[in-house]
Amino acid sequence: MDEDLQLNVPLLRRRVPNLTTAARTAGLRAATVSNLCTGKIPIGRAEVKTLVALATLAGCSLDELIIRGSGIRMIETGIKALDLLAPVVRGGTVGFVAHPNMGQLVLLAEFMLRLRKRGFATVFWNPGSDAPGMNHILAQTEFHHSTREEIYERIVSLRDEKDVVLGVDRSTVLSGELFSLRESLKEVGARPITIALVDMNCEVVDEQDAYGPLDTLWRFDADLISRSIYPAIDPIASTSTVLEGAHLDAIHLTTQQRARKLLRRYRELRSLVAAHGLDKISEADTQLYKRGERLESFLAQPFFVAEPYTQKPGEWLSLYDTLEDVRRILDGEMDTVEPSELFFRGRLEVRA
Repeated sequence: MDEDLQLNVPLLRRRVPNLTTAARTAGLRAATVSNLCTGKIPIGRAEVKTLVALATLAGCSLDELIIRGSGIRMIETGIKALDLLAPVVRGGTVGFVAHPNMGQLVLLAEFMLRLRKRGFATVFWNPGSDAPGMNHILAQTEFHHSTREEIYERIVSLRDEKDVVLGVDRSTVLSGELFSLRESLKEVGARPITIALVDMNCEVVDEQDAYGPLDTLWRFDADLISRSIYPAIDPIASTSTVLEGAHLDAIHLTTQQRARKLLRRYRELRSLVAAHGLDKISEADTQLYKRGERLESFLAQPFFVAEPYTQKPGEWLSLYDTLEDVRRILDGEMDTVEPSELFFRGRLEVRA
């Protein structure tokens, strides 16, 4: 699709330093080339001869000049709860919203580690905080800098080769520095930058729009924390524009909707069961309650960064495996299994 194509601007500018002059020499309009570089003119509307001329100037093929697959899609993290309920949007912004000591910085460190293993370049804009968990982030991020200029230079040096994941504290939003960075990167943009926004001071947990527009929201849940269920992502309040825009395949979207519906009802029933016991709810609600309990347990997952503390190896689940195991729980195939058997593990065992 046309929206999945972008010009590899860093490659073009690196190989053709005086791009405007070179474009005129090749018979191209400078304004057209500039608009293609900034994205004002989509690649799909460019004339073939224009793209061929640019590739010739850069001494590269059209496949090198045009980056494919930059449209809206999710980044698979291998973390069940996130990939199922609130996927990361490639090139989008993820917001972490939590009270203190809910594990948000540990999740950011795990996120960085997993994406680094997948070939992403990981960069952290260090605010100089000594918040608990900061050491995990610094250990799992390839590059960390403290100034906007350093972050800009680092991203520019990486961005034509890899997708970049940038971890940022909310302070850069309030100061306007993140906005300035984004604006300056538009002129050299090619591959997407996925931004993870955290609030080191945990000041925005009760705000409706903690950071402004987000593509993915991970809101942490105190009830899950109290029961040691990690990652403690609220399955109802956490969401993603990948889901809202229906950019997922039908199986993922259907499974996500079924899971969210079950977990919403399970949460409603928990207070009733806690007060009056299972005997006071209907047989149908009892079945929903128990399936919700199993699904909630299954979505807990060991992290790689936490291995020294949990003594359990980190688990990676492909999206396909996550959806298949969630479907089995939703369809009642695991109704004879105790929730404790599903807790804090990877794939479900295949039972005859």
